[in-house]
Amino acid sequence: MPHPKFSVLAAALALGAVVAAGAVCAQEQVLNLYSARHYQTDENLYAGFTKQTGIRVNRIEAGDEAILERLRNEGANSPADVILLVDAARLWKAQVEGLFQPLKSPTLEARIPATLRGNDDGKGSQWFGISTRARVIVYNKAKVDAALVRNYEDLARPELKGRVCTRSGAHPYMLSLIGAMSEHLGEAQAEQWASGVVANFARKPRGGDTDQIRAVATGECGVALTNTYYLVRLMRSDKPADREAVERIGMVWPNQGSFGTHVNVSGAALARHAPHRENAVRFIEYLASDSAQAYLADGNNEWPVVGTVKLRNRELESLGAFKADTLPIASIGRAQIAASKIIDRTGWR
Repeated sequence: MPHPKFSVLAAALALGAVVAAGAVCAQEQVLNLYSARHYQTDENLYAGFTKQTGIRVNRIEAGDEAILERLRNEGANSPADVILLVDAARLWKAQVEGLFQPLKSPTLEARIPATLRGNDDGKGSQWFGISTRARVIVYNKAKVDAALVRNYEDLARPELKGRVCTRSGAHPYMLSLIGAMSEHLGEAQAEQWASGVVANFARKPRGGDTDQIRAVATGECGVALTNTYYLVRLMRSDKPADREAVERIGMVWPNQGSFGTHVNVSGAALARHAPHRENAVRFIEYLASDSAQAYLADGNNEWPVVGTVKLRNRELESLGAFKADTLPIASIGRAQIAASKIIDRTGWR
């Protein structure tokens, strides 16, 4: 039987070790980030946060669905603190699956418009838009009259038979646009429009947005849809082939006479089981700072969500001002259910 003095000493040492471990844990200056943003230019974004706060960013990058699957599998044991996803459809999906937790932040509420947040019945926002991009129409200047493609609805015009190219309707970028059309037109009319677009396909949907732009430039397609940052990326390229492609196409801000051009977001959320919650909040608030917003605009050709931030991206600025759709991004995410039905019924695959 151990001597009583040794028992007391052992207990004291054990308690001290637990307290010390707790103190180390409390002081741990790390942030675990799960990001579907795969842009090399975001390195400066994360480095800026670490320089400002001393908090190290541990990052896992993967596709949106891979990140969501990882979070589902990890459950309450997930080390994720902050989740970055691209597109309203993906943000909504993660929100309804309970992968986020609400966050009330006066800083974020003051800087990020309510239409670019996923609100949760007064408990705080489930996610916050950190950058925006618009979905525009590009056309071959030698083969298509710009007057034919002033609105998204025009893509269903009989005059464009065999000229329209898009990526798969099941892709989140398209789900969000089709969902927005459903919100504006009603599901029945949106389906009629989608049927008209499918009837005008030049080829079966394939490839990403850059592929659509290049297919329009070569004349394989007459018109196509793209997110603006893909177009600006080609505009900023030093490759002659990219510059030549840009010269051959024109761009239209759709629906300037009605509800405005469809806008989507990259968004940040506080993970449901964030182990470093304080650091996570600081990081999301940092993303709304002037310096971080400038990184997003300059590095990946996206627009800041904070209206007072000035652009230093000449090519992005050259696109000019436009009327943006003010439909809340959260409602676009919810509308993906109707959008999925529409693409199934119309064969937009």
